[in-house]
This record gives sequence, structure tokens and C-alpha cells, in this order.
Amino acid sequence: MGNNDFEKYAVAVIIVFGALIIGGLMAASMAFGHRNGFLFALGGATSAWISGNALLLDRPRIYALFVGIAALMLIASTITLVT
Repeated sequence: MGNNDFEKYAVAVIIVFGALIIGGLMAASMAFGHRNGFLFALGGATSAWISGNALLLDRPRIYALFVGIAALMLIASTITLVT
């Protein structure tokens, strides 16, 4: 029974830190004037949002696909910000 409580807190932590990372990438890209980095971060955020809906609808393959897309887009955003 205690696992459910920990799972709720784990999901909350993942959501909050995920939002901070994505929002931070978007803000940093805007501050440094990297339009492509901002658009990649926005695409990653949108993909992560869609994956959350897929999880609620119990579609694990679609969830995994959109998490992968989000990860690739956020990596691309980071690369455009660094270079």
C-alpha cells in the first residue's frame, strides 16, 4: 500500500523537474536568441504532453514513442544552445 504513495510523489517530482528543464531550455534559448533551440524545446514539451495523455489512455507504445521523440528534441535543443 505504501508503494502507491511513493509512486504519486515520484510522478510529481518527475513532472515538476521535467517542466523546469523544458522551461529552462526554452527560456535560455530565448535569452540567447536561438530560435531553433526554442522550437526544439517547444516540440519536446508538446511531445511530452502528448505522451502524458497516451499514458492516461493506457497506450504504452504511443507513450514510449512520444517520450523518445521528446528526448531527441530536447537533446537537439541543448545541442543548438551549446553550439
